[in-house]
Amino acid sequence: MTLKKRFTFCLLLLCQFISAQNDSVNKLREVIVSDVNLKKYSNSQSVQVLNDSVINKNSSSLTSLLNYNTVIYFKENGLGMTSSPSFRGTTGAQTAVIWNGININSQFLGEADFNTIGTRDFNSITVKAGGGSVLYGSSAIGGSIHLNNDLRFKDEFSNQVFFSLGSYNTLSANYRAIVSSNKYSLQVNISRNSSDNDFKYPGNSNERNINGDYYNTSMNTTFGYKIDAKNTIKAYSQFYDSERHFSLATPTESKTKYNDFNTRNLLEWESLFNRFTSKLKLAHIGESYKYFPSITSELFTYGKVETSIIKYDLAFDVNDKIKLNAIVDYSRNKGYGSSIDNVKREVGSASLLLSHLVTEKWDYNASIRQEVTDNYGNPFLFSFGTRYQFTDFYRVKFNASKNFRMPTYNDLFWEGSGNPDLKPETSYQAEIGNEFFIKNFSVSVTAYYNAIKDLLRWVPRQGSGDAWSPENTDKVRAYGAEVLAEWKPKIGNNNFTINGTYAYTVSESKQLIKGESVYKQLIYVPYHKLTGSVSYNWKKLSSYFQYLYNGEVYSTPFNNPATRVKDYNIGNIGVDYDFGKKNTYKLGFKVLNVWNENYQPIINRQMPGRNYTIYINLNF
Repeated sequence: MTLKKRFTFCLLLLCQFISAQNDSVNKLREVIVSDVNLKKYSNSQSVQVLNDSVINKNSSSLTSLLNYNTVIYFKENGLGMTSSPSFRGTTGAQTAVIWNGININSQFLGEADFNTIGTRDFNSITVKAGGGSVLYGSSAIGGSIHLNNDLRFKDEFSNQVFFSLGSYNTLSANYRAIVSSNKYSLQVNISRNSSDNDFKYPGNSNERNINGDYYNTSMNTTFGYKIDAKNTIKAYSQFYDSERHFSLATPTESKTKYNDFNTRNLLEWESLFNRFTSKLKLAHIGESYKYFPSITSELFTYGKVETSIIKYDLAFDVNDKIKLNAIVDYSRNKGYGSSIDNVKREVGSASLLLSHLVTEKWDYNASIRQEVTDNYGNPFLFSFGTRYQFTDFYRVKFNASKNFRMPTYNDLFWEGSGNPDLKPETSYQAEIGNEFFIKNFSVSVTAYYNAIKDLLRWVPRQGSGDAWSPENTDKVRAYGAEVLAEWKPKIGNNNFTINGTYAYTVSESKQLIKGESVYKQLIYVPYHKLTGSVSYNWKKLSSYFQYLYNGEVYSTPFNNPATRVKDYNIGNIGVDYDFGKKNTYKLGFKVLNVWNENYQPIINRQMPGRNYTIYINLNF
């Protein structure tokens, strides 16, 4: 009750503050961005936007899109199976996934499965490197992934149909409709993906991927309505249903399956009052799963969490150069399952953000956040960033912050193993970036350092055999450099787009070996990752080539050379032709893993060799 009272008091104060500033200034905008604060308070960090054209070149899973276009490394348990990111040398639970401004990481595991997120349900997907816990809460330590449904208020009626058929009976279908005017906007996306996923292992025709079939269905709806010149209502809704038969590491393993069902609903009321912008968000998120240890049995384990969120954001433009934001939010989780009793958790926070454009060449932002909860410590967070443009072609950025990750439901409440006394994991990080841009060419180079304390991890309990329990233990240091580059040359009717990324990552945990403290690279964190792509367009003909290199990784904490997972190189090619005149009717073909590389992102988790896809993309 104390937490609820504090939140209600803060909300009432902010409502009284805004009511005193009401006037009739008209602020109409054609496009309403779902997460305005991402743009306003991330200028000092590395932000990469992947738009429709990039999304459509990749497979439908978020894993595939980010793997070939960003510096993030993925631990994928086979094609379509569970997938976990490592962003700047951190774990999957230290990367936040943000859906239209709301953190949707699992309350059970603390991370999102990137193979349960389809990419074609969103207008754009943004990757923000580095800490972001002041804005987005738990897990935003390595970075954050932003799934955006932006509304367009203009006269429009359009439809898009995408369908593909590939090797292993892999099917992908998506339908998108947009109906809008200057008063309302509606977007509907429906997606379906499935695959037998029974590929033969490259280099060994006698082995085949067993029990790897899957399907998933999603529907995403976004609606906005302008009540009047000052008030807009927006509603976002998504559901996701899937079934996966987990691939077997050996033919003698039991065949298992896993069901996911997730729902997300968000209602937002935005009001404009002279120099004030008020946003009230109400959200409800449901996540549930069923795990069948044997697909021939009806017995299963399960878990379910219902999360309710209320968030209030009051922005004040002090003048053209200084902007302030006050944010309070409150969330309540209720969870239960086979290994978790009926439990609940309440979390509240208050944040204050400042953005200041000092001159046309120099700006900075600063922010603070205080977290309050009943289940663990109450971290105080901060962030400071600045950038300065020295010349027309060179700009430098700097950012420093304190971030955190809260213990998950499994950490706190797992029956017989959970530890209710866990502290949140905290990190202190700093980065400096250099940006160069000349006409159609741009490159950024960012160096960073991240120190993590009270790392949350599960370890074997002494004297208890195979029993494990969570604890706050090791210190971890992660540092490295990232390079993002883009070049768009044009020669007559020939248009090229060349993109590249490179990441050098050192991520070490402190260990005691023979009485000495030594640092060892974290498992499944490569020192090197490189991606590149070349797109070519001539009139109605388009083609592209993608390249991915992942360096070798260790699969054990002590970095035993015998347990290394070898590096690999993957190439994809694609071509399509637009047969439409007034509208767009594209027919395309692509070849994935053109070199038939035999590779495993995780030890004993085989990926497919060369495979093919034909697709059609209609816009009308």
